[in-house]
Amino acid sequence: MAYKSDIEIAREAKKRPIQEIGEKLGISADDLLPYGHDKAKVSQSFINSVQDRPDGKLILVTAINPTPAGEGKTTTTVGLGDGLNRIGKKAAVCIREASLGPNFGMKGGAAGGGYAQIVPMEEMNLHFTGDFHAITSAHSLLSAMIDNHIYWGNELEIDTRRVVWRRVVDMNDRALRQITCSLGGVANGFPREAGFDITVASEVMAILCLAKDLADLQKRLGDMIVAYRRDKTPVFCRDIKADGAMTVLLKDAMQPNLVQTLENNPAFVHGGPFANIAHGCNSVIATTTALKLADYVVTEAGFGADLGAEKFMNIKCRKAGLAPSAVVVVATVRAMKMNGGVAKADLGKENVEAVKSGCANLGRHIENVKSFGVPVVVAINHFVTDTDAEVQAVKDFVAAQGSEAVLSRHWELGSEGSADLASKVVEVIERGEAKFAPIYPDDISLADKINTIATRIYRAESAVMDGKIRAQLKDWEDQGYGNLPVCMAKTQYSFTTDPERRGAPTGFDIPVREVRLSAGAGFVVAICGEIMTMPGLPRVPSAETIRLNAQGQVEGLF
Repeated sequence: MAYKSDIEIAREAKKRPIQEIGEKLGISADDLLPYGHDKAKVSQSFINSVQDRPDGKLILVTAINPTPAGEGKTTTTVGLGDGLNRIGKKAAVCIREASLGPNFGMKGGAAGGGYAQIVPMEEMNLHFTGDFHAITSAHSLLSAMIDNHIYWGNELEIDTRRVVWRRVVDMNDRALRQITCSLGGVANGFPREAGFDITVASEVMAILCLAKDLADLQKRLGDMIVAYRRDKTPVFCRDIKADGAMTVLLKDAMQPNLVQTLENNPAFVHGGPFANIAHGCNSVIATTTALKLADYVVTEAGFGADLGAEKFMNIKCRKAGLAPSAVVVVATVRAMKMNGGVAKADLGKENVEAVKSGCANLGRHIENVKSFGVPVVVAINHFVTDTDAEVQAVKDFVAAQGSEAVLSRHWELGSEGSADLASKVVEVIERGEAKFAPIYPDDISLADKINTIATRIYRAESAVMDGKIRAQLKDWEDQGYGNLPVCMAKTQYSFTTDPERRGAPTGFDIPVREVRLSAGAGFVVAICGEIMTMPGLPRVPSAETIRLNAQGQVEGLF
């Protein structure tokens, strides 16, 4: 049987005017700032007006470690939101915006799939409402002002060897990872080494996604450390006097974007830090606003639970005062077989033993999520090649872990296929078992926080840090940053730093290569193994097949 492509399904969507979607959540047309007919920003004044309302129930969707077999975390997030609405609940979805880098690189679009999608899909995966461009511009303004300050006399006595503010661009461009800037003589400034990260790794992105309002945004921007003097005292963004202008550039980007699912249910799409190099969650302001407007809010955290869910719990929830009522861990039979050693070309053949072997990866994620005091439901994202025996093997394994697994067919059937999953999640929430708590306190050392995640979440023997890194962490503690959480930058494909080690490996260490202080965002980044904060394009990037057809429609994005 031939199935329609995601983009074909999205183009057939019967979208409703965005004002009608807003009405479902009690947002009047006057409180929406429309971008065309099918997307809008929710005004800050409206957000301020609903703060005295009680919160709905927060559901986090996470997954096993990603494999080439595909897991469908965003698809499940959208499908669950539609399923909750189908069974009579008032529900909204909150996901991240897509970065142009992976869209034109390897990953492709990020709006769900099949009959569990958010639309308008093409706009969401391209320029959308311009949020990422605003973040890139604000970041670039600060970069320009730092070098301009140095050029015009360097009143702050910045040590040009210790400028820690890197530039950003929303594209995978490995050639920019390390650069030399200001070449060409006196008129161009003082030559120094610099480099680029991808926009989704920018501290400005992290701040936009963690700030509660514009005042908080400007304060956090001002708190960013951009350089050090020769005596190693920090120079802040506010010292450069860039925080006000950056806030102006971000004032519209700060407002959450409202769109809709294929079934015309409300979805907030806002912010987009990667989970393998940043904290991997949509904005706090979108999530907290949705919780004031809906009884159930379904959100996701990037990549596997070892990265996205861990950061959602230890960073986002800790800083925003959030507490999930349940967590859905997405798995597929195909991915279980791949974790069990089956080659991608052979995934269509029944192999129950490989499924059982590969479930070790799922089991570790279930244990990890439960360690935060939150109940777990496993969503088996259905593929047409799955056999009953393979699905049952996953269900039996999950039952042995003290949780329940539900087969969900949202990709094929939309909310009809996810209604059982939605009912199970509601049942688990209504038991009232959630007693959420982060896995480490604020007052232990930064090195101990890194080691806690390495040993308790990844199951490493230890986090390996040389004396220079430990001394840097101690310096930050002495400067008053010791109570910050840590954000691990690590490959998403494995619990280890080796992307080829699938399953549930043991007997390894986590090497910490570098640490960075994100004082404005409020966390310390630990860069582990060979992970890069500026990805490169693959040998055959998706951009090679993306084009406009004769009707002016985008082809190749999905």
